[in-house]
Amino acid sequence: MNTKKIRKAIIPAAGYGTRFLPATKAQPKEMLPVVDKPIIQYVVEDAVSAGIEDIIIVTGWSKRTIEDHFDYPFELEKRLEESGKYEALEEIRRIANLANFYYVRQKGPLGNATPIWNAKDIIGNEPFLVLWGDDFIEAKPSRSQQLVDAFTKLNGSAVLGSLRLNKPEDYKRYAYAAGDEVEKGIIKVNQIIEKPGVGRVDSDYAVISGSVYGPEMFDAIEEAMRRLELDNTPRELVYVDAVNVLLEQGKACHAVEIQGGRYYDCGNKLEYLKTVVEFGLKHEDLKEEFSQYLKNIKI
Repeated sequence: MNTKKIRKAIIPAAGYGTRFLPATKAQPKEMLPVVDKPIIQYVVEDAVSAGIEDIIIVTGWSKRTIEDHFDYPFELEKRLEESGKYEALEEIRRIANLANFYYVRQKGPLGNATPIWNAKDIIGNEPFLVLWGDDFIEAKPSRSQQLVDAFTKLNGSAVLGSLRLNKPEDYKRYAYAAGDEVEKGIIKVNQIIEKPGVGRVDSDYAVISGSVYGPEMFDAIEEAMRRLELDNTPRELVYVDAVNVLLEQGKACHAVEIQGGRYYDCGNKLEYLKTVVEFGLKHEDLKEEFSQYLKNIKI
């Protein structure tokens, strides 16, 4: 059993958000609102629910508003206090106190393994959680808690958050892991393929959202980077490459089905709109009027 507490999480948030242009020309896609909270706040709160204390957000240009959102806005606090808006004031203060926030600018080859590698000096020799900045899973216990618990119990090098998906289009969108089931909802991975397409992998474990790694993941990323430099075929450096290095080294990697989870892919325009509608229908202040509006709307 892994006994070292998982205290740190990496949230990659350096993408350009081109699917949401022009809305993301000057605003990070991670800051698009889901009713009254930006997407990335749902992600951060998910991490904090599992005892994460330090959040490393890997950013790029035009991402400054993410830093501002999790900072102390003195002028706003003072104005809210003077206006007697104490409920809003408490929420603003709560956001700043969710965790210790660190920001790193992404550099290196294109691909989703790069922001993980960029945070290695802050992570050090500790296991860590990785959550993407534009999607989340709503579950009880939380997705992050399920991942942290599984990593602690399974004593391996990687735990990959998964959902069971088997539509043909899913095999073109997600990585898929295959292996032997060690208990219900958990497989010990012997194969993982990025966007395999139909028929290339005998599994319905789609590796979608969230993972936990031991610090050996950084060496695996560096080895994958070295191989990429030797390869003449232009392609991105993806975290799947590093997981495959871990598997080659005989390290135990597991795919864990997130139980009772609803996945929200806010990096996709249609799925983002569905998310906003669904959370609007859950919102105490809005749900009745919003529900009635949707019933009466005419296109």
